[in-house]
Amino acid sequence: MSTIVLSAGGTGGHLFPAQALADELARRGHAIVVMTDARFKNYETAFPTARIATVPSAAFSDRSAWRLATAPFEILAGITLSLIKLSRLKPRVVVGFGGYPSLPVMLAACLKRIPTVILTPDALLGRANRLLANHVQRIAANLPLVRFLPKDMSKVVYTGNPLRADVIAHADAPYPALGAHNRIELLVFGGSQGAHVFSEIVPAALARMPAQLRARLHLTQQCRPEDLAAVSEAYAQMGIDAELAPFFSDLPRRMADAHLVVARAGAGTVSELALIGRPAILVPLPHALDDNQMPNAEAFATAGAGWAVRQSELSAIRLAEILVAAFADPNALAHKARCARRLAYPGATERLADLVEELGRAS
Repeated sequence: MSTIVLSAGGTGGHLFPAQALADELARRGHAIVVMTDARFKNYETAFPTARIATVPSAAFSDRSAWRLATAPFEILAGITLSLIKLSRLKPRVVVGFGGYPSLPVMLAACLKRIPTVILTPDALLGRANRLLANHVQRIAANLPLVRFLPKDMSKVVYTGNPLRADVIAHADAPYPALGAHNRIELLVFGGSQGAHVFSEIVPAALARMPAQLRARLHLTQQCRPEDLAAVSEAYAQMGIDAELAPFFSDLPRRMADAHLVVARAGAGTVSELALIGRPAILVPLPHALDDNQMPNAEAFATAGAGWAVRQSELSAIRLAEILVAAFADPNALAHKARCARRLAYPGATERLADLVEELGRAS
């Protein structure tokens, strides 16, 4: 049994793929150690089969002048402590999933010449991974990479993005038939940072649609708690059958049921839409670092799977036009669903685990 170290930031985009890989490697008999920043307290429950080791870290994107000034010293302390812990653990491979908490661990692993892999689920390398790209041995990618490319592109391996079991359960679900008169399933979600703008624009867009089309809609929409009452009232006045909630625990199933999705363009969302195979109108988060969601949306749209629309260009009129045209051509929507599936990497978790084991055997 060999030891594999995983290092990830604390957001879902970093955590979910790390969880999937940890479970797969543990199933294969490896000992898993997760090294991360002490600020994230939920790692024990997120990785029940792993040991947790904490190291200092910091983000240069922090707006606090004090935090910016002390960041280099915290990262240096994190590298030093990581060197000590890696010397004790003697891992066969160290895998990074992005986020600044992963940076000291991955830099230490590179300094110790331990085989290293980083996962980049976005089309654009994140800032931490960008600093590591020319030093690690492999870059596991999900979407065609754009900008900030490593000098040696031969180290890039397209494994796909490891996804949760409840998403995989709906992989390649048949696209629901959409005739001229049956119910239309529209799903809208955007997470805590994205749901508010959809609560403003989607009702206004649906109000511009022909009444006979609205009557066929079954809408599932994520809303912030403070928006629920107003959005619910707007749909009631239009006679739209709508199910609203701040959070849906069964979102993959709802994706599988949908004829069309309106969502942000995070790597996790795009990967899930591709694996399940659903067309989408993607509206990238406008304040994301380096506008990193836009390349994801563009890759999805370029593949013929949907539409990429900047939030600054998203109006009720524009959204209504897209929706009316989409629902008027069911065959085209079904084709977009097939195009979405072509972007998917079924078995991404197993493929990434294979890559990790291959590096470990070669060391």
